[in-house]
Amino acid sequence: MIKVIEVKTKKDLLKFIKFPFKLYKKDTNWVAPLISEKKKFFDPKFNPYFEHSEATFFLAYQDNKIVGRISAQTNEMHNKTHADKVGFFGFFESINDQEVADALFEAAGKWLAEKQKDIMRGPANFSVNDECGLLVDAFNSSPVLLMTYNPKYYINLYENYGLIKAMDLLAYYVLVKQPPERLARLARKIENRGNFTIRSLPSKNKKKLRTDIETIYRIYEEAWEKNWGYVPMTEKEFDQLVDKLLPIVRPEFIYIAEVDGKAVGLSVTLPDYNFVLKKMKGRMLPFGWLKFLLNVNKIPTLRVTIMGVLDEYKGRGIDVVFYCKSFETAANHKVPYKHAEFSWILEANTMMNRIAKTLTAEVYKTYRMYDKPI
Repeated sequence: MIKVIEVKTKKDLLKFIKFPFKLYKKDTNWVAPLISEKKKFFDPKFNPYFEHSEATFFLAYQDNKIVGRISAQTNEMHNKTHADKVGFFGFFESINDQEVADALFEAAGKWLAEKQKDIMRGPANFSVNDECGLLVDAFNSSPVLLMTYNPKYYINLYENYGLIKAMDLLAYYVLVKQPPERLARLARKIENRGNFTIRSLPSKNKKKLRTDIETIYRIYEEAWEKNWGYVPMTEKEFDQLVDKLLPIVRPEFIYIAEVDGKAVGLSVTLPDYNFVLKKMKGRMLPFGWLKFLLNVNKIPTLRVTIMGVLDEYKGRGIDVVFYCKSFETAANHKVPYKHAEFSWILEANTMMNRIAKTLTAEVYKTYRMYDKPI
């Protein structure tokens, strides 16, 4: 018999956080999150998500053993933006048992229905601005930074319950090398027209860096607002993301495009710190920091996480120059980067998919968002 309980205590929340460590114990591709970070992420005192939305967490038990977990959350920022009543689920983990999965989905759906939502969408941990999407192919490698991972059998658990595809999120793979000469020539030609300039972030001027971060926030909000599933971040949420990423950002991989001094485009590439996290096994102590320091300059992968141009400046080739500059920097970098992932790109984003293919990148992983009426 399956028993599903709602998490009410810190003790149960810790069980919720730690369950994947047991589930993935023998899976060499899984990357353990830092337990200390997850405690803060789920705490309303630290996560500004809870200032506008609600979330709850469920654990599934079978024979007094935890066999699954799931979250259910509202996202009022999404509902205001899209004028709908979509609710979300996330952090789904389960043994390969349809009864367990069904019980978890039912618990999440019931909670969302009580919040007057008519569709449950996921997985989203908590939103599309966080880790989201179910991996539906290519289960033979670890996820890169801020991407998800799950066993193949989750597909059946989802779809047998009645969840259906809402949108695919594509991840492209490409070797780090100098950009193709024809593309490099095109990028130089575009730059020489003089319609815009591109610069990287300052590496030492903290005041200027903070100003640029505010600029990045504005571009992000404007450039992505028409995308499927887009959810605006509050300033506090953006600040939290900055605080999380700033220690690992390499300024030379972040570019801002400007026209007459106005910032109109943005490109953010990050080293794949999952390479280091995987070795830390979820803990900073006693040797986590040492493993971090010993491996930080051995990271072989980059992730192009954000690239966007304001609508009125699209079509000028700014995105092409972004890609070329990123690859030239990576190919000449002192850290021996070997490959890169562009992720994620909506399957419906024709322009970005075309540009990725122009760079000889290939789709190698697909992540899927699912819907189900409730």
